[in-house]
Amino acid sequence: MKNRSQASLWVAGARPRTLPLSVVPVAVGTAVAAEYAPSGTGWYGEISWWRVVLALVVGLALQIGVNYANDYSDGIRGADADRVGPLRLTASGVVPAKQVKYAAFGCFALAALCGLGLAVSTSYWLVLVGAVAIVGAWFYTGGSSPYGYRGLGDVSVFVFFGLVAVIGTAYVAGSHPRLSWLALWTAIPVGLLAVAVLVANNLRDLPKDALVGKRTSAVRLGDRGTRIMYALCVGLAIVVGALVVPVICLPLIAIAAIVGFFPVRTVLRGAKGMDLISVLVATGQLQIVYGAALVIGLLVGADW
Repeated sequence: MKNRSQASLWVAGARPRTLPLSVVPVAVGTAVAAEYAPSGTGWYGEISWWRVVLALVVGLALQIGVNYANDYSDGIRGADADRVGPLRLTASGVVPAKQVKYAAFGCFALAALCGLGLAVSTSYWLVLVGAVAIVGAWFYTGGSSPYGYRGLGDVSVFVFFGLVAVIGTAYVAGSHPRLSWLALWTAIPVGLLAVAVLVANNLRDLPKDALVGKRTSAVRLGDRGTRIMYALCVGLAIVVGALVVPVICLPLIAIAAIVGFFPVRTVLRGAKGMDLISVLVATGQLQIVYGAALVIGLLVGADW
């Protein structure tokens, strides 16, 4: 560990394998906006690409910020001591806790600045949405009574990495911002797969979290209940996706279902500890494959 550069430590602390959770909602939201392109202009005729880029920066900055914030808050509480899984900057002592905290705030500031640009160019109510997202990111594990320690992390992930990210992107990505039911329907499976990532992570950490008083949904549901919850998140996402895309694109959703089958099987067969690292990786890969299937399906639908 001592031979690792500072840059590589910060990259590891940002948890890059989780970043598809921010990229996929932006891609899906952009594809939703394309559905409303004027006839004869092509799907790209309705897209404001500079706002899409800002939405992507907002999503990534918020996610990296919350990853650093969780690293800091869990680290100073001792919740990450002797953990199973990748390096944590604060708990390991390789980076001073204050630096991790400042990095989180820096990411939040970047997200706020880019979000303000989106609000100025579309609607100012987005400022309130952004403020709630930043407050939610910090108090997930920060503050005296973090809601992530009370089993509400799954709800937060579904709302912010699903509903807010997809619907928000669909709103700002169009040349003529609008809210739509299609954005809501596509946000649901994206949010469910984001929750699946968190559930797999919490399942891996369940024994340790129970000892330190971290009452995640996994601790509340128990081992068996958490495994069932993971399978339901993946399964429901596949079902909703099949209802959203045109029939011609159902084979793409079927491919995503096949990709999702293997981590679900691993979880239901009782994998524990380090064996769940592969489930986390596979769930991230599923998010990418599923997101691509959904985007292609939406774009095909737009051309129809």
